[in-house]
Amino acid sequence: MKKAVLARIFLRSLFIHAALNFRRMQNLGFVMAIIPLIREWKLQSKDSEAMLTRHLQMYNSHPYFSAPLIGSIVRLEEEKKGVGDASDVLAIKNSLMGPYAAIGDTFFWGALRPFAAIVAVVLAFKGFIVAPLAFLLIYTPPHLFIRIKGFIEGYRRGKQGMEFIRALNLPRATSLVRWLSLVIMAFFAAWLSYAEYSPFINTYGIVMALAAIAIVMFFYFLIKKGLSQIYIIYGSVSLFFIIISFKELINW
Repeated sequence: MKKAVLARIFLRSLFIHAALNFRRMQNLGFVMAIIPLIREWKLQSKDSEAMLTRHLQMYNSHPYFSAPLIGSIVRLEEEKKGVGDASDVLAIKNSLMGPYAAIGDTFFWGALRPFAAIVAVVLAFKGFIVAPLAFLLIYTPPHLFIRIKGFIEGYRRGKQGMEFIRALNLPRATSLVRWLSLVIMAFFAAWLSYAEYSPFINTYGIVMALAAIAIVMFFYFLIKKGLSQIYIIYGSVSLFFIIISFKELINW
């Protein structure tokens, strides 16, 4: 396969979420990504229609992990030149899109993005103008690595492309990132308890610091029990505004 064709396929895979639909989810984006492959082979009309039809079926996975899967599918299609029985191609595609979605959602949506947001919020709170840049520097490199390296390894290994994702051990990385997020939140909450604009200024600082850490650990317990981090974040922000509003009302 020409490197230029592979490059076009990869660049198109970056937009797999652009044509998301509620009927077959990301199928249009998947087909758009592999169209350069069909053009390169110049297949007969019936063969190109058959290839397009089988990849227009239901497809839904994490957008970042679609590149590794597309790389594997391109390699498998290349071995068949787009003709013949494609049951094994569809089997690989259908068997990997679910696990890839679960791994990607857990790591990127559930761990890395909240961690990057926490760091950015702390920096912004301290007045650093580079806070948005810090978010991008934390969040962008991992997903670009998954996409680029995953696509290359998926194409190189074919059916064994999943071994690259497995070797990353992202479930363990997810746990570590979540723990680090909790540590940062705990120290930030303790620091806020000593700030002059804190609603707890009239209480004993050490007691409030321990209470803040206890609250963070309670949130971790809720996460372990299956409560969404999004609910915890929204609930914490809402409680913070309620406390601030109550304090302002008393002062007024």
